[in-house]
Amino acid sequence: MLRLIHTADWHLGQSLHGVDRTWEHDRFLSWLLDTLLEQRADALIIAGDVFDVAHPTSSAQGQYYRFLAEARRRCPDLTIIVIGGNHDSPARLDAPSSILSALGVRVVGGLPPTFDAEDLIVPVPAGADRAIRGWVLAVPFLRPRDLPGAAPASADPQDAGPRAHERLIDGHRRLYRQLVEAVEARRAEDQALIATGHCYMAGGSVSALSERKIQVGNQHALPLDIFPDAINYVALGHLHRAQAVGETSHVRYSGSPLPLSLAERDYSHQVLQVDFRDHRIAAITPLPVPRTVDILRIPDEPAPLEDVLPLLTALPRGNADDDERRRPYLEVQVRVDRAAPRLRQDVQAALEGAYARLLRIDVSRPPLEPRAPTWPPSQPLDRLTPSEVFEACYRRTRDREPSESQRALFAELVQSVLTEESP
Repeated sequence: MLRLIHTADWHLGQSLHGVDRTWEHDRFLSWLLDTLLEQRADALIIAGDVFDVAHPTSSAQGQYYRFLAEARRRCPDLTIIVIGGNHDSPARLDAPSSILSALGVRVVGGLPPTFDAEDLIVPVPAGADRAIRGWVLAVPFLRPRDLPGAAPASADPQDAGPRAHERLIDGHRRLYRQLVEAVEARRAEDQALIATGHCYMAGGSVSALSERKIQVGNQHALPLDIFPDAINYVALGHLHRAQAVGETSHVRYSGSPLPLSLAERDYSHQVLQVDFRDHRIAAITPLPVPRTVDILRIPDEPAPLEDVLPLLTALPRGNADDDERRRPYLEVQVRVDRAAPRLRQDVQAALEGAYARLLRIDVSRPPLEPRAPTWPPSQPLDRLTPSEVFEACYRRTRDREPSESQRALFAELVQSVLTEESP
């Protein structure tokens, strides 16, 4: 039997609305080390976006290398395969690859300009006899220029749209076919064939706030038929929601281990355990990652401020014994229909002493109805005084006249600009 753990989209070094996530990532990596040992995994696949940015902090890099060193110490027979994602720097990931390879860690940060299929093929031994039970095609995030047979950039505008997307699909298809043909020459019938990828597949469900669609012209998604039928399992990264692609069960996103935006609070954050008996999948088991910091959204739907403030006041209050690192993240949803200059102060006052961290106030307003111009369209803008423009805009957006105090404040602002003073 062969057992692999599939994970992706760690985004080490990420901050959420200014809050550092180092402790949360530390807790996840510690849990993952325990899981690899408890489940007696034969292989670990990290399918891209190891880091949140191409130039991660030394702290984030330290987390990554400490994890690899500890995984090698605690699980000496574990095969570790790391591929680059669209957030990662291929050169940075690849830089220590020769050292890591000697430790049983295969890193493919990007596709080299010239490469041999052997560079991307990883044998996976398992069992007491350490016989090869599977092969992994370690394919990282692929940019159009990386693909076999990529044509030079064209000045033809059509080449930036559908043609570019067709070339991208064809390039992926050729690469996976080339790798399958190379490994099939030596693969025995009882050995599993596993491929990796970091891409946006057709039919995938996207988080609007934290995932970047990989765009080529006006097209985004890759079809399932880029993967040859001989592949038994595809370990994908890029989409943060754990999911199988289309009607398949063997092409999967593991999802991210942490919620990477407030919108991802209800995702099933997990890694996947995939068991093979001979070359066939025997079981795919989600292993939920413990949530170390909760995410609260109050209320569930936007509501007027006067209804929201009592809900915030009712939140549990903290005390000196609380672990501040576990303090929940909070998103407050408020619906307003008029100016609310003290909204943030009122929310913060209601949260005084609460065991929560305010990360975001989501303010929703009713859509503005189109209104007729407040001055004759034939009147040139340069014929109007600043005060006339201010009053016209105020009437248009607020549907009422500005007060005398607002007129006076605007006049003071205009005067300060004219005299080059700070308002």
